[in-house]
Amino acid sequence: MRTGLLGGSFNPAHGGHRRISLFAKHALGLDEVWWLVSPGNPLKPKAGMAPLSARLLSAREQARGAPIVPTAIEAHFGTRYTHETLDRIVRRYPKREFVWLMGSDNLAQFHRWKNWRDIARTMPIAVIERPGYSRDAMTSPAMAWLRQHKVPAARFRKRGQWSAPALVLMRFDPDPRSATAIRRDNPDWSQRYRDKAVRDRLTFRNISGEGTA
Repeated sequence: MRTGLLGGSFNPAHGGHRRISLFAKHALGLDEVWWLVSPGNPLKPKAGMAPLSARLLSAREQARGAPIVPTAIEAHFGTRYTHETLDRIVRRYPKREFVWLMGSDNLAQFHRWKNWRDIARTMPIAVIERPGYSRDAMTSPAMAWLRQHKVPAARFRKRGQWSAPALVLMRFDPDPRSATAIRRDNPDWSQRYRDKAVRDRLTFRNISGEGTA
């Protein structure tokens, strides 16, 4: 099974996440995409972060009917940083091939992530272009290191065995939707999920509707 991993706060999940995931699935020849709903991003403020259960429920709604699996596996592992989470996932699912999916906005600050080179050595990375971030991404310290490992998407799709480090850059039609805009227009979006629990399909763990991330 070839599986894409898209991490984020999903605060809330929206159609843009779904569209990007299906695009990456087709472009890279993936079987499915897992959405890693983070309990908390060290690089993002905690203010305004909805409870994990609400964000996971919003992700499940957006993923309905698609080969997308939302999960709070990071909370299950108790890991804080992406490199720790990915290392645990690779060891837990040795029969799967994984690729890390992220937008060019994350590539621009990838060098700030803890042990980011370890992430690149753990699995291939596919970067999806986001409007307004291309220049910063292409001139970032991480890109200076990753550039030597670039692989065209078409060749990556056809390879019998993936290896890392490998970097795939993908152009994508701009999508105006964003979680920031949704929160601005509806600050109380998570109230519809209040006091609801959700069962994680990967870990079989119940995520409580109480508290915050």
